[in-house]
Amino acid sequence: MTTAESAQSVESMGTGPEGPGAGAPAAVKSAVRTVLLLEHFAARPGLHSLADIQHDLSLPKSSLYMLLRTLVNLGWVETDASGTRYGIGVRALLVGSSYIDGDEVVAAARPSLDRLSDDTTETIHLARMDGTSVVYLATRQSQHYLRPFTRVGRRLPVHSTALGKALLATHTDEEVRGLLPRRLEAVTEHTVTDREQLIEELELVREQGYAVDREENTLGLRCFGVAVPYRTPARDAVSCSVPVARLTPGHEQTIKAALFEARDRLSVATRRM
Repeated sequence: MTTAESAQSVESMGTGPEGPGAGAPAAVKSAVRTVLLLEHFAARPGLHSLADIQHDLSLPKSSLYMLLRTLVNLGWVETDASGTRYGIGVRALLVGSSYIDGDEVVAAARPSLDRLSDDTTETIHLARMDGTSVVYLATRQSQHYLRPFTRVGRRLPVHSTALGKALLATHTDEEVRGLLPRRLEAVTEHTVTDREQLIEELELVREQGYAVDREENTLGLRCFGVAVPYRTPARDAVSCSVPVARLTPGHEQTIKAALFEARDRLSVATRRM
């Protein structure tokens, strides 16, 4: 569902026992609109005009303006010098950082991520599945000059990443069909865009224990990922990203072996979570 579609669904929500949502807790429109607005900014860095935001979210302009001014006063939204363009504020960073700092899995994974980085010399990621995306929780940068760009908090499509495919493989085929549309977004020319073709690949992922992103998310970059099985289906995964130009058969085997060892260490470290 797009942000605009989510916003439109908010407008149709019941607000009391006689509304369309009768029998379920009524949604607080202002709260839902606030979340939609912050997620909108998070997906679109930079500053945006009120007209552009209103066009994207399809919310009433007067209500949107009052919401923006309230969030500006609270520090969740920032404006330019003219006060007419808006973007995410510093308080969002503080909340996001507190999520990472307080997450038990991230804390338990740190030694394993450090060792995996040393063993492979490549870029390492820990990510969590969130709907049809994976969100980066921790990274270790490559020791080489040529390295992929990564950042904590980055959100990528679940179907185009090794992390995401490793996590999807812990679900049943029917669960994957219920989660993903028939046609998937083409991030690069190599992205698998047919859901059934992806499901066939997931069977291979289950058999071999790891997933591969073959330049499906970033051209020139190959990634290998494994799910962390402290719960079923898994929600967290670890990956190693390496430029294709540096990937030899021997290096690939080293990366796979190191990922399996990291998965086993993480399984022990997160056993009670």
